[in-house]
Amino acid sequence: MSLQATIAKLLLKLPASWKIKMAGGEPVVLGGRTLDPNLQFIAHGAASQPPMSSLEPEIAQAAAIEGLAMFAAKPEPGVQFEDMTIPGKDGHQIPVRVYQPDDQDPAAPMMAYWHMGGGVILNVEACHAFCSMIAKIAKCPVVSVDYRLAPQHKFPTGLEDCISAYEWTLANAEKYGAPAGRAAIGGDSMGGNFSAIIAQESTRRGMPKPDLQLLIYPATDLVTEFPSATTYGETYPLSTDTMQWFMKQYLPDEFDRGNVLLSPAQESRLEGLPPAVIATAGFDPLVDDGAAYAEKLKTAGVDVTFKCYDSLAHGFTAFTAVAPAAREACLEVAGMVRDAYAKL
Repeated sequence: MSLQATIAKLLLKLPASWKIKMAGGEPVVLGGRTLDPNLQFIAHGAASQPPMSSLEPEIAQAAAIEGLAMFAAKPEPGVQFEDMTIPGKDGHQIPVRVYQPDDQDPAAPMMAYWHMGGGVILNVEACHAFCSMIAKIAKCPVVSVDYRLAPQHKFPTGLEDCISAYEWTLANAEKYGAPAGRAAIGGDSMGGNFSAIIAQESTRRGMPKPDLQLLIYPATDLVTEFPSATTYGETYPLSTDTMQWFMKQYLPDEFDRGNVLLSPAQESRLEGLPPAVIATAGFDPLVDDGAAYAEKLKTAGVDVTFKCYDSLAHGFTAFTAVAPAAREACLEVAGMVRDAYAKL
């Protein structure tokens, strides 16, 4: 661990009142919500860094990986994991990390999981601790996918890698002690976008439907201008400016953002989709997006478990080691997956 990371973690152990004094002097209140003091402290420290939109993608990737590594949590005990590759399209081998709990429920589906990062940055390390948490609490194997990133690999390459990983999960679930030919899907942020899309696209392609879709602060509608994009447009770690930069890197020129392979909320036929667990963060430009998609699914008759964690920010799954409220939220979300599995 670097000296900078060590100092940051020590400071985060100070009382909340001290952290607030060191991070602007007053609690951050927006839209009637109050930001968690630990996340306020981290955001205050990050404010001195150049905005992501000013960086070249490879520099942004390196900075994001280094930044999250400072606050990374250890994986949960009682969960084993291994790195490997699985076949994708056109001969590409997709790196994945497979988690298996020591205490596994043979009735619990294997889950394919996709990390955050706008389709442009980060890797499986961003969700390492959280995937181990899902595996332990939901008692299921999890495969975390290192899909290809833009701008080197623009849409739909990353999405196709995720679809290939879903197909692999269906074909290999039994090998990992899970029900044969079945799978759940999940992801946070861009990973939540992929999860929502694949829940729909599986039917279009004649593939088995996922048993469950886990969407954590997902982007589902890149067309509608939600109020939260303004209210929380300058929050950390995701700002509206960063979102637009992600899309510039991710999409081909002149791409229709209303296409359901980017904006699954634009799909008019949502009936019959898999049960959904949807969790959002209060300090997030996407908070209204996630809530609106949850309501659309409910209206279509889909079983939805929804919760907004008002004091947390986008990306909270990666801050469980330094923000107790983030860890509590992640434990609860993993419990929602377990409870949803029990209803299958």
